[in-house]
Amino acid sequence: MQRLIPSLFAALALAACQPDSEPAASDTTAAPAASDTGHAFEPAITAGDLAAHVERLASDEFEGRGPGTAGEQKTVEYIKAQMQRIGLQPGNNGDWYQTVPMVETTADESTVLRLTVDGQPRDLAFGDDMVIGTRTGKEEVKIADSGLVFVGYGVDAPEQQWNDYAGVDVKGKTVLILVNDPGFHADDASLFEGKRMTYYGRWTYKFEEAARKGAAAALVIHDTPGASYGWDVVRNSWSGTQYDLPASSDPAPRLPAQGWISGEAAKSLFADAGLDLDKLRAAANKRGFKAVPLEATASLDLKSTISETSSRNVVGMLPGSARPDEAVLYMAHWDHLGKHEPDPAKPDADVIYNGAVDNATGVAGVLEVAEAFAHQAQKPERSVVFLAVTLEESGLLGSQYYVAHPSVPLDKTVAVFNIDAMSVYGRSRDYTVVGMGSSELEDMLKKVADTQGRVLHEEAHPEAGGYFRSDHFNFAKAGVPALYVDGGEDLLEGGKAAGEAASREYNEQRYHSPADEYDAKTWKLDGTVEDLTALYTIGQELAGSEQWPSWYEGNPFKAARDAALAKP
Repeated sequence: MQRLIPSLFAALALAACQPDSEPAASDTTAAPAASDTGHAFEPAITAGDLAAHVERLASDEFEGRGPGTAGEQKTVEYIKAQMQRIGLQPGNNGDWYQTVPMVETTADESTVLRLTVDGQPRDLAFGDDMVIGTRTGKEEVKIADSGLVFVGYGVDAPEQQWNDYAGVDVKGKTVLILVNDPGFHADDASLFEGKRMTYYGRWTYKFEEAARKGAAAALVIHDTPGASYGWDVVRNSWSGTQYDLPASSDPAPRLPAQGWISGEAAKSLFADAGLDLDKLRAAANKRGFKAVPLEATASLDLKSTISETSSRNVVGMLPGSARPDEAVLYMAHWDHLGKHEPDPAKPDADVIYNGAVDNATGVAGVLEVAEAFAHQAQKPERSVVFLAVTLEESGLLGSQYYVAHPSVPLDKTVAVFNIDAMSVYGRSRDYTVVGMGSSELEDMLKKVADTQGRVLHEEAHPEAGGYFRSDHFNFAKAGVPALYVDGGEDLLEGGKAAGEAASREYNEQRYHSPADEYDAKTWKLDGTVEDLTALYTIGQELAGSEQWPSWYEGNPFKAARDAALAKP
């Protein structure tokens, strides 16, 4: 979940939205005992059905839905049983489950990064000055006397006529990269998208691009405005066990070592090398910037503890009646943070991270949309895939694995709708479109929003790059148009002030804490039903037509989509 959803607000509303056609018979295979909610589900998208799913998935019995735990077993069994009851078919080549291999890497935090400037060594300490790790799965990575090169924002974007690597060979080198993308620090709307982060601003892209260029290591230079979070967030996020897919399961290029350097350590390094980081940052925001080698080298002996395990995606499918090889896909992540060991000083404290909003609501939403599709009298012409992925909280790994091993080829996947942490605070006058201005799916959403008397707007902090922080991003990178919509904050009851207050309350009191629990007394799901109805309506149109929505011109993912659709 990339954004902090407004919190609980008013009483539960039992609103309903019927599919546009009469229900059809569906498979009523009995669910196993662990999946029995005691609730009679309706063919329509209803608040009562949503509440029943969330209450079950976010119950203490599911232990916070931690991957690799007993909570995972109960969760995936529940989702599978509900898909069976709805009448879906196994969606992963005849199987309900897709096993996701997982590598756990824990870097030795006594690791030191030695930088040598003008013959003088200086050691950067893990945590205080830098954080670094490896995605190679190797227990030891050694880098000796690797030349340092400042490559600006580390961007090679042909459609932007921008290449920070032009004229420089960084093979075997250690590259230093600014966070965010050109135009951000200069607040120049003519460069990329100004303050709004693009795909090229994400550190994941920067590391992949550095790997494509043959670098030995890459360090992103931290600054709080550019990253949208402080150094403590970087240090905490990159300490301890890190999760990844095995290299054999992930086609993306990988560096031997990658990490961050604090702004203070970077400024001192550049000064020792006779350079002014602030002046170089300004130069990097101008077209024609050329990479700057430093008279300095980096050396590293990185030791890590490596272990391998696995988790599971759940995949259901409603086969298309006319073009079953083409598919519309709905997705949500089922995983959350599990449970923690109790604090001896607080033996009665809640230790289960129930994840009711994040993301039991999303899973419930996918199941409700599936129910509506399954009960249409006229079956969709294209297939509809319903995907519940694991390991979102660990780096979008479940969706990354599915994209590398899709049930329906990506060039046959028409569109993706990601449902991550739905609003539970009532109806609103607006939709928040995360990454607004990306694809023609937004045009389709606007038509539905117009009928609901609602407007579309972008997220409050586009510079934070929210579009690149949830599972749809893996599909987008592969070229598949993907829509990520949140309920708005201009509430029918209380307006913007109430919505913003609810956001702050959730952010400060519930997000990623044991307090994110289902509350029948305060949740109001009529707005949730309306949001799901919009997503169902768009998917219903796509599944019953021959439309192929595209990315808008200038979008960095458009080239991949155009190339895929051009294949014979």
